[in-house]
This record gives sequence, structure tokens and C-alpha cells, in this order.
Amino acid sequence: MELRPYQLKAKQAVFEQWEQGNKSTLLVLPTGTGKTIVFAKVSEECVRKGERVLILAHRGELLQQAAAKILSSCGLSCAVEKADETCLNSWERIVVGSVQTLMRDSRLNRFPADYFGTIIIDEAHHAISESYQKILRHFSKAKILGVTATPDRGDMKNLGSVFNSLAYEYSLPAAIREGYLSPIKALTIPLKLDMTGVSTQAGDYKASDIDTALGPYLYRIADEMKNVCLDRKTVVFLPLIKTSQKFRDILAERGFRPAEINGNSEDRAEILSDFESGKYNVLCNSMLLTEGWDCPSVDCVVVLRPTKVRSLYCQMVGRGTRLAPNKEYLLLLDFLWHTQRHELCRPAHLICESAEVAEKMTENLEKAGAAIDIETAEKQAAEDVVQQRERALANELMQMRKRKRALVDPLQFEMSIGAADLSGYVPSFGWEMMPPTDKQREALEKCGIFTDELENAGKAALLLNRLYKRRQEGLSTPKQIRLLENKGFKRVGEWSFEAASNLITRIAANGWRVPYSINPAEYKPTT
Repeated sequence: MELRPYQLKAKQAVFEQWEQGNKSTLLVLPTGTGKTIVFAKVSEECVRKGERVLILAHRGELLQQAAAKILSSCGLSCAVEKADETCLNSWERIVVGSVQTLMRDSRLNRFPADYFGTIIIDEAHHAISESYQKILRHFSKAKILGVTATPDRGDMKNLGSVFNSLAYEYSLPAAIREGYLSPIKALTIPLKLDMTGVSTQAGDYKASDIDTALGPYLYRIADEMKNVCLDRKTVVFLPLIKTSQKFRDILAERGFRPAEINGNSEDRAEILSDFESGKYNVLCNSMLLTEGWDCPSVDCVVVLRPTKVRSLYCQMVGRGTRLAPNKEYLLLLDFLWHTQRHELCRPAHLICESAEVAEKMTENLEKAGAAIDIETAEKQAAEDVVQQRERALANELMQMRKRKRALVDPLQFEMSIGAADLSGYVPSFGWEMMPPTDKQREALEKCGIFTDELENAGKAALLLNRLYKRRQEGLSTPKQIRLLENKGFKRVGEWSFEAASNLITRIAANGWRVPYSINPAEYKPTT
């Protein structure tokens, strides 16, 4: 099987990280982009090098998927370490293993510490749990690869304690633009659902409390769905089985052909098959279908199980992002969830790296009154945020002029050079979250950057790298930026060093006053 370009890059990046000494690395691929294929090919390469490979997962369906994909794509069969099955004395070099089985001392102690050369963790956002950590501690000599769909930043901070590096990340927007996933349009339904009384448990909203809060709105939600998705193939996620069953009955009253599925459904395979074939057009479930199930023809997702966890939200929406014949886009229905804090995952969190842009995009979608492509919405929100920042920066610059600070504030530098990646930066791994080192501060201040408000070493490293590249490219320096922008010139960070230097020379010759022939707000350098 030939890998797609991004899958090949992902595979290569993993081996590069291992070769560089990063023993434990992470791979991020959105749901529907073939992460199983990638780690199957990684496994194949490791076997060629004489290693045994262990693939860990927390659900039987994921283990079966992995084994089937490795067989179909690489021609390699897998041994199983689960319940009564064991890989010991098996000739297969790849093992799919259940975490619940392997974490037991009686099972784990059968294996020498060096039995596996590589361990691959499917759905790696689970890797921070003690059950996984116990297994990794036992096989301490093995290289580790974690594979997950887009995690939230909280996950990344936690995963940074397990993984040394991020080998490769393929974004949802890139997958959509390059034609590997379906476009997504978000529609905010003008129905306010009060979540203020919902408590949290294990870092997310408590399912029973959500159920209580959701109950009074089910009939109105069904009415809204009838207006926009009666002719679509829809998956609905709900907090509890009883609510899922109740909502199925409500939808049936409104002309839908709904089915309900849960962990106790004896005819689960038949229901899924009938849904895929079109007998049903809505499938209600209580969080059963978040992982390990694919139906590409799904073209509408309704999340009625609100969550703070971005990885979980992405998994739910991911049930509808795969391509299918005659499928134009995925319709994602969103509701006006009223919470005390801005911590609930919304469509904006599928695509926005910056919390500020996500908040603005959510605000814009609520005002739109129509289904909007999420990439278009994100671009507009980013532009709106830049305008807000520029207004805020103008006010800050006024204050800076009064302080007559000799160095450039990082915010002014980032805005001047148009560096959204710097202004929206969030540290992911351990060293990045540490305070800037004295050496970093000294180097930045030498370049003209004020460091007192710089929070972490990761941001300091990015700034230093950007300054080095700008020097190589002959672009303006931070000190030039500060001097000229304090006199009213715009976006000096986009000028060349020579253009900035020539203008400063003219201003200096004019007694450090801008010549009357120059309007700073409209001035464009000639070089």
C-alpha cells in the first residue's frame, strides 16, 4: 500500500526523532486521515530491523482494527495479548495488546524488560493513565510512539510528561484543503441551553448533570433538527443511555428514521449495518461511537454531550469527516450552551490554535444564522483578532512611549512582523514550559527585546530563532522597529534592514524629527 504524502512524512519524522535520541515521540493525525496505516508501516519497518513491536490500546475494537490493517497493508499477522490469549512462544513479531490485560502483575512479569523494541500506543491521549505508565515502566528500554487525533492544549501539556517530542502533526484544515477529509460547515442553532448547574468529574462535565440540564430541551432540539437535517445521515451523541433512547423516540415522532445503540445492544452489528445501508437516517448513542467506528456517509453530527476535552470533541465530530460519494460537506450542529466559563468545546476548537481566535469565531458563528465553512470562519475571526490586537497595541505603544523603554516589547515585535505563530504560541513539552534561561534573556536583550514579561523558554527559543532568520534575510531589527513605530510608521517589521536604516539616517539628520514631506501612517519604503 502506497502512503499518502503526509503519511510518508509522518513515518519518516518518527524514525528521525528516534535516531536523534528522542526515545518517546508523538504523532498527531486527525480522525479519518489513516493513523492506523502510518503506525502499521512504522511497525513493519521495526520488524525489518529485527524488533518485536507491541501495539497497545484500551478497547478490543481498536486492537482488531490495528491487526486487520497491519495484515492488509503489510501482509503481517499479529499475535494477541488479551484475556486468555498470549503472544509468548508465538512466531509473530507484532503483538496487539490490551492495556487492561498487560497491566496485571501476573501478566507483565512473564515478559523480560527488553522483550519489545518498540511500543506503539493507539489513542495516545490515554497514555498518561497509570495503567499505561505501569507497562511503559516495565518495558523501559523500548522506543515509544504515541498516535492520537488532534488533542487539546491541556492534553499536550500532560502528554509532554510522557513523550519527549512531537514528531509530526497533520492539521484538520490541511487535510480538508488537500482533499483527504470532508469540508465542515458549522451551524449555530439559536437555542440556549443552561449548563450553569453542571458539575465536573475527572476533568470533564458530569454525565448525569448534563442529562438533567439537557432534559427540558430535547423536544425543541428535535424540532430544530427537523428544520435542517431531516434529509441527512446523522449521528447524535448524548450523555446517558436512557436519554439516547428517549431522544430516539422523540425523533421518530418528528419523521426521522432513528435507531439507538449502546454497549448493551445485543444486535449492535445489525443496527450499524442497517444505518450504513440507509434503513435508519439517525443514530443516537451514549458516547459509544467516539472511537473505533467509521461510516463515511455520515454528513451531520449533533453533539448533545458537551465536553471540555478537545480530543473527545474531535473524536465525536470525526465520525462525519470522512469522504463519501455525493457528500458535499459535514454539517455540524452547535447550540448556545450557557456556561459560567469559556471552557466548553465548540466548532471553533476543531481548527483554532489560539483561544482568542476561537472565542471570536464562536461569537461570529452565533451571529451568522447560517451554516458557515469553518475555515472561512476561522480566517475571518483571525483577521478580527488581529484588528483588535492592533488597536490594543496602539494603546500600549502610547504607554510605552511614556515609559521610554529602550527595548522592544515582544508583542510589538510579533505584531510588527505579522507573526501569528509567535503571538498564538502555547508550550507543549516540559522544557518549553520552563522559565526562560538567563542565556536566552541575555541574547534577546542584546537583540533589543524586552524580556521581563516573557513567560517560558519555548517562546524565548522561537523568538531567538526568528531573530536569527531575520538577520540572515536582511530584515529590520527590533530596535529599528521600536524607533520608527514610536514615530508612527506602520509594520516596520516587514521592512528591510537597509530601508529602515536609511530612514533613521534621514530622521537623525532632521534633529530626530520626521521630515514634513513624510506621512508616517502612509509611508512605504522603496527598498
